[in-house]
Amino acid sequence: MFDSFPFILSAFLLGLGLHLLLKVFAKHEPANLPHGSMGLPLLGETLGFLKPHRSNSMGSFLQEHCSRYGRVFKSHLFGSPTIVSCDHELNMLILQTEEKLFQVSYPKAMHGILGKLSMIIVSGDIHKKLRNIGASFITASKSNPEFLNCVENMTISTMKSWKNCEQIGFCKEVRKFTLNLMVKHLLSIEPEEPLALKILQDFLTYMKGFVSLPVYFPGTAYASAVKARARLSATVRGIVKEREKEQLRLEKGDFLDEILTRETLSDEETVSIVLDLLLAGYETTATLMALTVYFLAIFPDVLQHLKREHEAIRENKKNGEPLNWEDYQKMEFTYNVIYESMRCGNVVKFLHRVALQDVKFKGYFIPSGWKVLPVLTAVHLDPSLHQNPMEFNPWRWTDKATTKKVMPFGGGPRLCPGADLAKLEIAFFLHYLVLNYRWKTMSDDFPLAYPYVEFKRGLLLEIEPIPDMARFGSIDT
Repeated sequence: MFDSFPFILSAFLLGLGLHLLLKVFAKHEPANLPHGSMGLPLLGETLGFLKPHRSNSMGSFLQEHCSRYGRVFKSHLFGSPTIVSCDHELNMLILQTEEKLFQVSYPKAMHGILGKLSMIIVSGDIHKKLRNIGASFITASKSNPEFLNCVENMTISTMKSWKNCEQIGFCKEVRKFTLNLMVKHLLSIEPEEPLALKILQDFLTYMKGFVSLPVYFPGTAYASAVKARARLSATVRGIVKEREKEQLRLEKGDFLDEILTRETLSDEETVSIVLDLLLAGYETTATLMALTVYFLAIFPDVLQHLKREHEAIRENKKNGEPLNWEDYQKMEFTYNVIYESMRCGNVVKFLHRVALQDVKFKGYFIPSGWKVLPVLTAVHLDPSLHQNPMEFNPWRWTDKATTKKVMPFGGGPRLCPGADLAKLEIAFFLHYLVLNYRWKTMSDDFPLAYPYVEFKRGLLLEIEPIPDMARFGSIDT
């Protein structure tokens, strides 16, 4: 008994020290700080916050915390004291006051994967410069007949490759489709070239790092992702150097051509912006496409309405005539389906910000230097904003006010510049898909937030060609 006394004394002193430390912090903690729990020492509540759940739900962590503390609460996440916002008004304030009240603040581990000049990470003038360059090219591209023709041809090629298949792993197929499209459009690399396959393989490794523990040991997903990003940088840098070597450079008319004419960009900035656009055009577009196809499979009334819209477009075109910008503008219900897929599926669950100064909101106090996480999923599934929010209902988008209650592409100065390009690619893809195939999903294959969206089985589809649709944009025409 006496031998254990030193241990008991040490434990008592440690407990007393922790108690006094907590009292000191409590004295410095503003009385109107949002309620919440700081969780375990060091880890906080990060593991609970990141626990996988269906992406078309808030998940147990957010449900329990909102029920207990309200839609704005404090926590300790990603190594920092944090305010979590599931409130639409506060989320809008956070995104609209970029560089004034709040600023982007991703965990340091993300910097190793994304690179120090990624548009996702940088802020201020450099962010404006890089974003404006990307946005100007995307704006010019979306209605360009050459780009539209490229999207259509790659769509038809992809679907022709399925003709003798009974099952396809849809996520894998559309990732290949979206990356090949972006590589062609940005760098003029054809899908059949070995370099395109190399880029695809590196991107697959690269993306796994986003949903892995940030532990840099040989063989870990995070370490592999950092190395894959370095290889991708080297690949793009090599392409840049080859073009710069050409004495009388043949203009390819792609994105790289455009930015090489800008003397304001360093080599590192050039590489970074190309990789950013490849990433945005590859992963998020492919994920949204997969979510849309998933919801269409389980809501046949929506699928039939969508199919009728695309049949009407085809009835006004000659056999085999390609789609054009005017056809895209007629796809109003298609837009609604895409937006509803974003609202229900939640490609991006939350964003990382930090308070630049003390902020007061609705009686709450947000201290300067605290992390702030605006949770987009919570707003998208808020019953006070959306009637029957768990229901997949594209018709809700006929009310234009719905647009103001969702933020699937972020908001403010960081609104995703590639949003319009993604919608166009998905609309063209859906046009040929609904007119040429039937499909079913597996009951256990649903979207999970990791926090980035993944399907348990890669969205494995049972597919069947529609034999009686030859007059409606058949892939055989």
